[in-house]
Amino acid sequence: MKLKTIFPIVAMLLAVTISSCKDDDPIVDDSLNPIVTSTTPLSNETGVARNITLSAVFSMEMTPSTINATTFTLKQGATTIPGEVAYSGVTATYTSLGTLAASTIYTATITTSAKSASGKPLVSNYVWTFTTAGTTVGIQAVSLGTSGNFVVLAKSAINNNPTSVITGNLGLSPAATSFIAGFTLTDATGYATSAQVTGNVYAADMANPTPMNLTTAVENMITAYNDAAGRTSADFLELGAGNIGGKTLSPGLYKWTSTVTVPSSITISGNATDVWIFQISGDLSTSSAINVVLSGGALAKNIFWQVAGQVTLGTTTHFEGIILSKTGITLQTAASVNGRLLAQTAVVLDANVVSQPQ
Repeated sequence: MKLKTIFPIVAMLLAVTISSCKDDDPIVDDSLNPIVTSTTPLSNETGVARNITLSAVFSMEMTPSTINATTFTLKQGATTIPGEVAYSGVTATYTSLGTLAASTIYTATITTSAKSASGKPLVSNYVWTFTTAGTTVGIQAVSLGTSGNFVVLAKSAINNNPTSVITGNLGLSPAATSFIAGFTLTDATGYATSAQVTGNVYAADMANPTPMNLTTAVENMITAYNDAAGRTSADFLELGAGNIGGKTLSPGLYKWTSTVTVPSSITISGNATDVWIFQISGDLSTSSAINVVLSGGALAKNIFWQVAGQVTLGTTTHFEGIILSKTGITLQTAASVNGRLLAQTAVVLDANVVSQPQ
């Protein structure tokens, strides 16, 4: 065969060989023992969310039956933490069946009984530790300052579709009285009254000292919002991927970087001194007819919903806690709230019951 004929054939064979060894399709030496190449959380990591799903990535495919609750464990001291173990691709995951304790050291272990697809075991147990976020003494409540004198406080408008039942004061600033709609107000000196409000109604254009008092209350509301939004070392990150329906929420700091939905009733469980802060970067919305239930002595005055987006409570929903919204708060027909509605734009009501927390 002539050389000019051989060269194209050799080139073609080389091209096939190279294409079969692409970076995204590496050749694994089955004679090697597997190793753990990375973990979540990292070894010795601190401030780890208490709802973390642990993961370990292997250097090669493993035998799935050897990745189980016996070979992948989590302990706090000598106590084994019950959890669910799963395996896919080259990654093993461990999800605790309960909430991890705050500010606590945990040890995760993958034993040598974990084997590769070719039957090779880890050479030695792989062990790593991490420390959870939070504090064992609990977080401090958000100070509302004089904004805590109002059950509804807004900056641009308070709109009501009668008939609502409001227990506590209403405040609006810097907008004027004309931006409070649906209450049939009776003017007095420095405030107004309404048959729908057990308390007083205040607006920025009323007689002194109301304008100054409202300015201070709005400033305090913004300070409280910033305090809640600025808390760090969250106990729980992205819980339920933003869907918290059906969950029982223990005390602590929760953080979501997106919208939070409540499609079914939730329980907030703790004692009378426990505090909950929910940091929500998107909107907060509930489905109709769901309930936020307090358990164990938990108090609405210690529950803070810091929401960067819009808050919408569905029809006949019952909600608990203090809502600090950077935008607006809308209560749909017959929704009720035991707490406070503190909005940096408007509050919209529709035949609602809103009571300040005791």
